[in-house]
Formats: sequence, structure tokens, C-alpha cells
Amino acid sequence: MGKLEGKVAVITGGATGIGRAAAKRFIEEGAVVFIFGRRPAELDAAVAELGPQARAVKGSISDLADLDRLYAAVKAERGTLDIVFANAGAGSPLSLGKITAEHIDETFDTNVKGTIFTVQKALPLMRNGGSIILTGSSAGTTGAPGMSVYSASKAAVRNLARTWAEELKGTGIRVNVLSPGATATELAKAALGEEGQKVYASMTPLQRMADPAEIGAAAAFLASDDSSFMTASELAVDGGLAQI
Repeated sequence: MGKLEGKVAVITGGATGIGRAAAKRFIEEGAVVFIFGRRPAELDAAVAELGPQARAVKGSISDLADLDRLYAAVKAERGTLDIVFANAGAGSPLSLGKITAEHIDETFDTNVKGTIFTVQKALPLMRNGGSIILTGSSAGTTGAPGMSVYSASKAAVRNLARTWAEELKGTGIRVNVLSPGATATELAKAALGEEGQKVYASMTPLQRMADPAEIGAAAAFLASDDSSFMTASELAVDGGLAQI
């Protein structure tokens, strides 16, 4: 029996990359997983790969009506919810002196407002002992030139976990942050190219980028009872990047 046997999970940004790797691991551990994303082709491909324990709901975390549809689908089929992995996020470089109001709004609407409403709208379905996992970033701890808006948004996510852990006292619901470093997702490999990947790999003591499956395994740990005495914590899975 898997460690997530009988559990119901929602993963935003679940069609590709870290979200898809987490969905695969959650399913291997016995969960039914609702993956939520904006791109129909990628959602269909993910469900085809993940099998009958996967469900796909199309939408954006920036659209509150889309989130309502997601949780209506969970309620209609399963009734309750055990795990929320608020993984969807966005970020792009723009250095000080060039930052625009539009850049700030786009980043914070997704990474902060989207995360808040992903969690808030899930709460009425969540059972005692549930697990909320927020995707942070090593950039939320370290200084990352050109990434000040993104980094600030991820620092905000870190504080959401601290605050919500206090607000969720008595519910048995835990909330933690999973903070990856550079991860070799399809998107990252395409954006960085071979040389860029080598640069990011050289920045960590382990001298490589993470495989998405390694981040998925850490998410499964936070989702399971193995982390039952963890809340308000940040689990850094960054090859040591932000730790030294």
C-alpha cells in the first residue's frame, strides 16, 4: 500500500515539469490526482501518461472562476480533498531600472494572488490532517540579479506558509513550502540551452540541476504522514544552492 493510498490531491501547474513529476509520484503512492493547467494538449498528454488515477481540469490560477470549476469537479467526484500542491507559478527577468507595473502585476497575480486563492478555495473541501504544499524557490532566499520581482513573490509565498500555519491551528491541516533550485524541466532546458544548463549546474555543490522526479519525491514526502510533524517549514531541494 502506498503512503498516499486513498488520498485526493490537487496539483496546479500539473501538466508539465515539477507538477507532472509530482502527480506521477502521488499516483504511484496511491492518490487520485486532479491536475490543473492552462494548456489542453499538455493536460491530455499528462492524463494519457499518468493513467486512470489522473484527472485534468483546464484553467488558470489567476481566474477565480476557473478555480471554482476545479474545486467543483473535485467535490462532485470525490467529495473531499486531502492534498493541495499549489505549484503553478511564473517569472521572468527584468533588472532594476527596467521594472514595469505590468511586470509586477503579472508576477504577483500568479505567484501570490493565485497561490492565495488556490488554497483559500480548497479549504472547505479539506479534511483534518490534510497537507498544503506551496512551491517556493531558492530565489526567495538568495539575491538573484534581474529577478527581484520574482524573488520577492517567492519570499511572500514563504511567509504565507508561516502565517497560514498559525491560522490553521486546530484543523490538523499542515502547510509547508517546497523550494527547488534549478530544475531540468522541459521548459528550463529549452530556455537555457546546453550551455545555460551547465552554468546553473555549476552553481550548486552537487554540480548539476535537479531532475523533476527529485522534486516530485520531496512533494510526496510533504504530502504524506511521514512529514506529520512539519508545518510552517521550508524544505529546500536545491542542491545546496541557497544553503551556503
